[in-house]
Amino acid sequence: MSPVNWGVLGAAKFARDHMARAIHEAEGARLHALATSDRAKAAPFSAFCPDLKVHASYDALLADPAVEAVYIPLPNHLHVEWTLKAIAAGKHVLCEKPIAMMAGEIDALIAARDRSGLVVAEAYMIVHHPQWQRARALISEGVIGRIRHADAHFSYDNRADPGNIRNRPETGGGSIPDIGVYTYGSVRWATGAEPVQLDAKITRENGVDVFAQMRAVMEGPAQRFTYHAMTSMRLYPRQEVVFQGEKGLIRLTAPFNAGVFGEARLELYREGAADLVERFTAARQYRNQVEAFCRSIREGAPFPWRLEDAKGTQAMIDGVFAAGG
Repeated sequence: MSPVNWGVLGAAKFARDHMARAIHEAEGARLHALATSDRAKAAPFSAFCPDLKVHASYDALLADPAVEAVYIPLPNHLHVEWTLKAIAAGKHVLCEKPIAMMAGEIDALIAARDRSGLVVAEAYMIVHHPQWQRARALISEGVIGRIRHADAHFSYDNRADPGNIRNRPETGGGSIPDIGVYTYGSVRWATGAEPVQLDAKITRENGVDVFAQMRAVMEGPAQRFTYHAMTSMRLYPRQEVVFQGEKGLIRLTAPFNAGVFGEARLELYREGAADLVERFTAARQYRNQVEAFCRSIREGAPFPWRLEDAKGTQAMIDGVFAAGG
């Protein structure tokens, strides 16, 4: 089966360091083209992919007939616009999270996807990581009993970089759009639960949220639990998620930037049973994501994070902003 030819819109640092490399290394994928008006920014990509074709504009890449799938790592406020343009050009699309700034905007993407028959998804890589797949399976199997509480924390400090797109309101910045996608979406995906009550406290600087605390009551299959989440761009780095059930507890370390922030582990604690620690040092979640996307294109395999899933998380984000004022 022939590999899927990929194009990348923009020479973003994240694409350079992670996703473009994952596309280049993934089975069933070929990194074919990059769009950037700055040839100097293309050089690090060409260093690991010497035959890379460089287009001077996004439109030129979308017009390239060899490009089958497009990865979009642009600033948040451009995601919907360029996802729709890529679909109109007949390309499959994997767009960075958050794929939209409001849940209602995703309806247009769903409609365009359905009309075109193309594969269109948000690049929510954690669902492709075995740490999260294992946690979801344990919760579904009832290993820790009914969940009564969950908490998630994700923080870093970028106050020294005021020009960063995450610190700018005009580019869709803020800790909630950037990393609330992870804290909220991961718990939704692992438990199948959705918020039925929600409140939040938000601290802003220069028009973007830099610290947010969210409290929710979640309801899912045969369970109702409280959920607390914290995101911040002004605190010492932290990443941790805990699911606390009636019969046990699951703790996930480095749950969002596995292998970069630290070692991804799943810790399982139950009364009357030996503690269990599973390590996932070899997992490559970005490569897994690309390969799953290519299988969806070539074989019609279900992709584990649909636009409808992304809309559910964005609806929760919208609710947090509404509650936080």
